Amino acid sequence: MDILIASNNKDKIAEIRLIFQLPDVNLRTLDEFPGAPEVIEDGNSLYENALKKASVLAEFTGMPTISDDTALEVDALNGKLGIFSARYAGPKATYKDNVEKIIKDLSAIPEKDRKARFRTVAVFYHLEMVISEEGIAEGFILTECRGKGGFGYDPIFFVPEKGKTYAEMSDDEKNSISHRSKAFRKLHKSIKNTFFTRKQ
Repeated sequence: MDILIASNNKDKIAEIRLIFQLPDVNLRTLDEFPGAPEVIEDGNSLYENALKKASVLAEFTGMPTISDDTALEVDALNGKLGIFSARYAGPKATYKDNVEKIIKDLSAIPEKDRKARFRTVAVFYHLEMVISEEGIAEGFILTECRGKGGFGYDPIFFVPEKGKTYAEMSDDEKNSISHRSKAFRKLHKSIKNTFFTRKQ
């Protein structure tokens, strides 16, 4: 089955490709479809944003499409950053800008009170059929960056069970526990059960 990844984020696409390394799925990307519309993420929830991206681009390309939206939720910030995680430091913020802002905003918060979680909602859309799954990963926000891998908030998201930040993990190690991996693995299973098991 050919499936479109509804994202222009090269880091995210690379991560999803690692998670979907299975023979029954051929992942396609938006650079194969010139003129694809830019989808404004103006929903009130992760699900709304992910569904909008998937449905708009599925209708444009005529292909089954997967999409996701991810939030970093920090308890000391009353659940923020939420749906604004990617633009926490402003509409055109870089990864570095966002990381620096959250470190600054949490500067007075002791380590024990820096609990946070990543939450991903992944959506599959095809001919008005919608499948959605969620993945959550718990951790803490550090006072400084650690590690050179990953992207986004990975250098400050510390996973106690591993004793590392996401950015200190190999791709395989991160993808064995990450929020996005959990969501997309569940989504893949649901897609497989819906489109393949039925035929047996």
